Amino acid sequence: MSLLKRSAVVAAAAGLLTLAFAGPASAHVTVNPNTATAGGYAKVSFRVPNESDSASTTKLEVNLPADQPIASVSVKPVPGWTAVAEKSKLATPIKAHGTEITEAVLKITWTAAKGSEIKPGEFQEFDVSMGALPESGQLVFKALQTYSDGNVVRWIDEPATDGTEPESPAPILKIVPAAATGAASPAVAAAPAAEEDSGSGSGLALAGLVAGLIALVLAALAYAKAGRRPEVTVTAAKDSEPAAK
Repeated sequence: MSLLKRSAVVAAAAGLLTLAFAGPASAHVTVNPNTATAGGYAKVSFRVPNESDSASTTKLEVNLPADQPIASVSVKPVPGWTAVAEKSKLATPIKAHGTEITEAVLKITWTAAKGSEIKPGEFQEFDVSMGALPESGQLVFKALQTYSDGNVVRWIDEPATDGTEPESPAPILKIVPAAATGAASPAVAAAPAAEEDSGSGSGLALAGLVAGLIALVLAALAYAKAGRRPEVTVTAAKDSEPAAK
């Protein structure tokens, strides 16, 4: 193998090793879980990572879709944060438990007290209970994230028609049929154990992958070095192999 080819092998192995440790370029505000049962009630968490290297997140505004109003919305207290749920009149009243609802929560704002901001390298979750959910479709929660330096990131972009993720995607809760959720319930019940096993299994798998890639890089370097030795040295190494075994 020529020196050029040996160098290519080493470069490819090093590239694979780099990819093994590569992470996402950025994170955005999301709703978790991202699916809920049609017509039911759900507890969701708005997960807010801090993407700035120097500023802290001081406020989060989440807008609920006005064209799909939700009758019941309540927030879970977050230590160090104040939550305000703003109600607005509905253009078309909705019914819940036989009662006509003429106004609903259309915006929730969380504001941090001094010292409770989301600092660089941290994230926070804001829990909301809501229902009854629509019978189909999805809920798009357009969110605004305010930083201590005055910068405001608008997570308001809806999914593109071609399926590609927009630059600043809005958190989206997909509505799934009740039958589909019921059929998946056994798997959901077993989720904690499976999650624990998969966590340790994925850790071992990653360790094995990294070890294998390192071995590949070392082997390629050794082969490249051996290719530059005198021929008599290579022959002697081959003759000693049976004894080593």
